Amino acid sequence: MKILIHDLDANRFKERFPSIPDNVKIVACDDTMHHCIGCFGCWTKTPGTCVIRDEYGDMGEQLSKCSEVILLSKCFYGGFSPSVKKAMDRGISYNHPYFVYRNGEMHHRGRYNNHFELKVWFYGENITENEKQTAEKLIKANAINMDCSGQSVTFVHSIDEIKDFAL
Repeated sequence: MKILIHDLDANRFKERFPSIPDNVKIVACDDTMHHCIGCFGCWTKTPGTCVIRDEYGDMGEQLSKCSEVILLSKCFYGGFSPSVKKAMDRGISYNHPYFVYRNGEMHHRGRYNNHFELKVWFYGENITENEKQTAEKLIKANAINMDCSGQSVTFVHSIDEIKDFAL
């Protein structure tokens, strides 16, 4: 299974990606998704599951079952859009609160024995070189923290420029 997390409005998404294979779970970051409240209940009260019981409460478990996570996000100062960041925060239960050393750095220990590929597409008309460098560092750190099998970052001016997008 692949997970596609995006911040496009529903009409724009359907226009740009009219057919989605059955093995792709779509996470549309919209106003129906609650923000992570930072309670760490997914680590302590209900391990592996968000205490906010909505359709995104099992993001950590869903990450544990995928081979690839694809993020489509407008670039905000070298980071994710607020809505994509919200989805990523809801998946914090993918890891344990405990720490291990990876690549000489301290990172969260994995809860699941899964190593997915992280592919990120940032779009925006005026992404600066500094923002690109910040984004690349962010994705590298996220990939290490989630113990991904690999990562890639691509920058485009518009979603329409994505040509080799394979689902």
